[in-house]
Formats: sequence, structure tokens, C-alpha cells
Amino acid sequence: MTARDARLHAFRSDLADARLKGEVAADRFVAGRPARITSAVADLRKAPRPDAGVNTQALFGDDVLVFEDAEGWAWVQAERDGYVGYVADNVLGAREHAPTHIVSVPRTFLYPGPDLRFPADGQLSMGSTVTVTGAAETRGTHYALLPSGQAVIARHLRQIGELADDYVTVAESFLGTPYLWGGVSGFGIDCSGLVQLSMRMAGRDVLRDTDMQAASIGMPLEPGPEFSGLQRGDLVFWKGHVAIMTDAEDMIHANGHTMLVSREGLKEAVERIGYLYGGPTGFRRP
Repeated sequence: MTARDARLHAFRSDLADARLKGEVAADRFVAGRPARITSAVADLRKAPRPDAGVNTQALFGDDVLVFEDAEGWAWVQAERDGYVGYVADNVLGAREHAPTHIVSVPRTFLYPGPDLRFPADGQLSMGSTVTVTGAAETRGTHYALLPSGQAVIARHLRQIGELADDYVTVAESFLGTPYLWGGVSGFGIDCSGLVQLSMRMAGRDVLRDTDMQAASIGMPLEPGPEFSGLQRGDLVFWKGHVAIMTDAEDMIHANGHTMLVSREGLKEAVERIGYLYGGPTGFRRP
């Protein structure tokens, strides 16, 4: 049997995904039950406890497979990026409607009807998928109507399949967003989450964690003397960290230094980060 990354394959000693039978050892194998995330953001935790660490998150409309549901927790695998973890079972619902649109701004509100003066009763992050069933206009503002009866600003949505031209521009729209370990949303995001979500909006699905991205996105790149060979869109990796070059000298990253998504000169970042964590471990061009 070959080694499998438990972050990307659902297996434990007592239970595993039926698709892994013959590849991993487990007492029991089950087929995943299809479900969909129904909360704005759902934390995927390392263990079925509220105090367990958050590895990543799923967004409203994300499809998951459920392998176990017990004591208020579900053990799931996200279908979009394969990540495995535990979510509270009250964030799961049925896959009742095929998504038609995706949120294309960092954050937006849900309203109980098509009027921005109504008290907002929810919020969604970029990357959330919704089913639009109708349209309305109130005082010149256009709304998309959802099966729940809620409304969202129509210009904050894009049809699924309509892609951003430049993933770096998407990343730049998150400037000032709070840093959140494990975060993948407009409400809080980490370094590899920023790369993953920005690339997704430009039509490229990539893996979640920094080590996965450093081994799989694009091609390795020799940065040249004084990093002179870098350009917009290139990725710079440190141990446990990644940044996106916005031009030949500057980068954007979600970072624990400012606790925000912020811009920083690459050379300044190398000097600052190197003091504690060493220099860059690699460069890649998507």
C-alpha cells in the first residue's frame, strides 16, 4: 500500500473512503454522502471538537462528501480541492439546486428581499456559489433572487464559467483583509488561501496548503541575480509561506506581520522574514 496524504484522502484506522479500498488499511470503508455547505464559511477542523485547530475552510455552496456524522460533527472531504476535515453538522444541507453564479467581490450581503434598506440577514465571500432564480430592481439597484427568497446585489455576482483575466488583480482586491490562519474567504484569509481563491476566480484550481502549492503550481523558476528575473504573477515561497509578485519588485501576501493582506517590497520582505525563518525556499511561475 502506498503512502497517502491524510489532508487529501479520507482515511483513518477505523474508517475510510470506499474509493481507497486496497490502498489504505481501515476497519471499514464507506461511500461518501453528497452534501453542500449552507453557511457563509465553514471551518474544517483537525478533530471533531470546537477547540481543534482549523486547517482550512469551505464556502457557501461548496460540495462535500460526508463519510461520518456523529455527535454534532461530520467528517467530510471538500470536492473542489480534496481537503479532509471535520465540520459542524449544522452547516450541511442537500444539493438541491445547481449553482449558476459565483460571488466575484471580496464580500457581499444577503437581504431578505430586493432592497438594500432591508436589514441584511447574511453575508457571502468571494468564491461562494449560488443559484439565481430571478431578478428584481429597486430604486435603480439590480438584485439577483435566490431560492431562499433572499436577494444579493446582482453586480456582485458573475456567471459560473465567466473568469477573471488576471489572478493578481483578484488578489489585490483583498488588500486590507484580515489575516486568519486557515482562512480562505473575504472575511479572513491566509497566504495560501489568497493564492488558491485568487487563482480559482481566474479559472485555475490549485491545492490548498503552501507545501502543496510549492510542489505543484506551474514550473520552478530561477529568480536571477537580486531577483531580477521575477515578474507579475510569480510566486515566492518560504517555509510555510507564499507571496504573489505584483511586479518585478513588489509582492502581495496575507501575513502575520501586518495581520492583513498587504503589499511589501520583496527585498524588504526577504530581509525581514529571514531574521526569523530564513530565506525563500523556491520560486514558481504559474
